[in-house]
Amino acid sequence: MDTFIPAYLQALGEHLAAFVPPDKMVPTLLASTQLMLQNKRPDRRLKQVFDQEFFPTLGIDTEDFQDQIDSFYVEKFPSLEGLTQFRPEAVRMVEEAFTRGYNVVIATNPLFPLTAILQRLDWAGLPPQKFPFSLIPSYESFFFAKPNTAFFAETLSRLGWPEGPVVMVGDDINLDINPARHLGLGTFWINNYEQPSKDNSDISDGHGTLADLLPWLDATPREHLLPDYTHPEGMLAILRSTPAVLEAISRDLENATWTKHPRPGEWSFTEILCHFRDVDAEVNLPRIVSVLQESNPFIAGIDTDQWAEERLYFCQNGREALNDFISSRIQLLDILDDLKPDDWTRPARHAIFGPTILKELISIIVGHDRLHIRQAHTSLGEVLQLSVNN
Repeated sequence: MDTFIPAYLQALGEHLAAFVPPDKMVPTLLASTQLMLQNKRPDRRLKQVFDQEFFPTLGIDTEDFQDQIDSFYVEKFPSLEGLTQFRPEAVRMVEEAFTRGYNVVIATNPLFPLTAILQRLDWAGLPPQKFPFSLIPSYESFFFAKPNTAFFAETLSRLGWPEGPVVMVGDDINLDINPARHLGLGTFWINNYEQPSKDNSDISDGHGTLADLLPWLDATPREHLLPDYTHPEGMLAILRSTPAVLEAISRDLENATWTKHPRPGEWSFTEILCHFRDVDAEVNLPRIVSVLQESNPFIAGIDTDQWAEERLYFCQNGREALNDFISSRIQLLDILDDLKPDDWTRPARHAIFGPTILKELISIIVGHDRLHIRQAHTSLGEVLQLSVNN
């Protein structure tokens, strides 16, 4: 990347020079990229973050200039392939991973358009036409970028929070390994024989070359690679990813799909969204505020599942419910982002669980999020399959 990025910036600057001087375009592009790296909002995709800084700063019309950027990735970007190095051992490793039935995600930093990422995969000998990757993030589709731990939560949430072991394989300690560990994932550091120092000897579960990865997986007990979603930073990342992923999976849905039931007695997507909205606004927010403002408050148990029938979720507007949930979740995140270390252990008395602390209450919200994200994926998958069959 030390060679690739300067050449990329130079090529892009030259391509757009007739519209914007390179000495103005490049700093603006870097500043806009920095904002993507810093984004924590679950209601703004990375491309939105980039566009809202890049185009106004340059004083140009978004639609007209976007055509010029698109032409760059068709005409000039392919010439950068010569700056990359093909690694056959990477292809062999990925082929074996698919042979074993693993779900494989290209967990690249989503700072490029999808076309650029697909071209880079082609250069690497890993074209998606041949390799059915479960997910390929890009700045058009993702809300968070590395090293934000929410990037890894968003990735797993996009997959429906699959059960079983998860391993992040990467060559950058700060972008790949540390934030993945903060979420509670297993990690393998591609260090190409660079030995960890005494200060960071436990920085990753495993390390070595690409060729060492699969033997390490074979030698590592499965239970050692099961995710642990109880770290405070990881829990906040999961809570941040939920509204983003709900918006992402609903963006292109046809109107009829929102209210269809996958099976009798199963909630539609709209009913799931209404449930998210009401639980966050009427249960989660008040509980968190109560624990932070009161001394050892009593937390009543609430049966929220019955609200679906009582409040007629099936005839409500799913898009409005989603927007209201996103607003409520941002309020919750604003509160949680300001927590001090001691706040996580503030006590409360729960009607069902008995004595508890704030961290446990937050972990309950996290578990609830993951449960219903999985339900949303399953529901939509079954509804869409029914539409195909009919």
